[in-house]
Amino acid sequence: MISVLRLSWPLLLGMFLLQIGNGLQGSLMGVRGAIEGFSTFELSFIASAYFVGFLGGSRFAPVFIAKVGHVRVFAALGSLISATLISYPVLTDPYAWMVLRVILGFSLSGVYVTAESWLNDASTNTTRGQSLSTYVLVQMFGLVAGQGILSAGDPSGFLLFIIPSILVSISFAPILLSVQPAPAFQASRPMSLLSLYRASPFGTVGMLLMGAVYAMQFGMGSVYATKMGLSLGQISLFMSVIFLGAIVMQYPMGWLSDRIDRRVMIVASAALAGFVGIGGYAFAESFVFLMVVAGLVGGLSQPLYALLIAYTNDYLSPEEMPSASGGLIFLNGLGAIAGPPLAGLVMSYFGTGGYWLIMALFLFLTSAYGLWRMTRRPSAYAGDKDHEAVSYPNILPGASPVAVETAQELYVEATEASEAESRAETTKS
Repeated sequence: MISVLRLSWPLLLGMFLLQIGNGLQGSLMGVRGAIEGFSTFELSFIASAYFVGFLGGSRFAPVFIAKVGHVRVFAALGSLISATLISYPVLTDPYAWMVLRVILGFSLSGVYVTAESWLNDASTNTTRGQSLSTYVLVQMFGLVAGQGILSAGDPSGFLLFIIPSILVSISFAPILLSVQPAPAFQASRPMSLLSLYRASPFGTVGMLLMGAVYAMQFGMGSVYATKMGLSLGQISLFMSVIFLGAIVMQYPMGWLSDRIDRRVMIVASAALAGFVGIGGYAFAESFVFLMVVAGLVGGLSQPLYALLIAYTNDYLSPEEMPSASGGLIFLNGLGAIAGPPLAGLVMSYFGTGGYWLIMALFLFLTSAYGLWRMTRRPSAYAGDKDHEAVSYPNILPGASPVAVETAQELYVEATEASEAESRAETTKS
């Protein structure tokens, strides 16, 4: 870990500052939008626009990097992000905000691709797993820290928009001034969606459905909290608890999923998160109970992103895993684009509590489809009672193709090492 921090601290520090700004602006959109009189439906499309841009950035950033290099792409996208953040309070129109959110999503996605490929190149085979885990934690804590700043200013003014712009501008300084050389960039050829579906129907459908859930949490959480009449401090706490729940539950759920049928873990977690969401709809008047619901729903649902990737990997060859990441991210992105507008529509017809209802519906659909698939296909390790996989990729929603490919490669290495160790023990006995 010391080696990881020594080599990568400029990048990790820069991404921490960037995520503080990203987390702050993500929640600020819902609060300021309500102040400007935007409807719930308009805010849902503003939230969705971010994921449109993010999906586009995941696709085209590697092309730009291959043509002009990491440093230029990093600097150009950083300038776009900073300029976009400062433009929100000036262009207080829902259609202008949609355009700005597309630009922001595209730019942030490109930055993640650039930073993660840089981090991956700076790591050795023995430190890549630690580097990825540290990077994920830095990102999540940055998002949580951003929620804390939200309650420190006036959302009707300019300051809370200036702060993330400053943080983003500063975040690129330690990276661009680092002596670490820029890496060569190579992107895997993506697997077709049809091939991916044939390999793992549940993995592909689950990623599509859960993409909508993640987008509702990140894009519509502050809208819901604002419409509920929560104070600024309560809104920031509500959003923080969702991310903290994911941090706390990520490792135990991953550890358990490597030791039992992953489908059981995914089905049970999705169903339980859905029932908790129903509780959030029924008992939303209690702020304490609402915090418990936010933590449990975030903790039970967000690790499913990595679980579904791991489950899909169980039916792929090692050569196919890196190329499968592009298809999985694309499906997750499609779900993310659809999620906020659907949430906005349901909230418009069923009231603010519809936020929990639509989220619970998608969680139940994921669980129900998983149950049905369990009747159509045996476990990937059926009959292999001694198998103990070491393959859960430690990533959370919002990862770029580079992070997912790195996790896939670590998956292959860990699984091959485990199998080699098992063969060695069998030979000795």
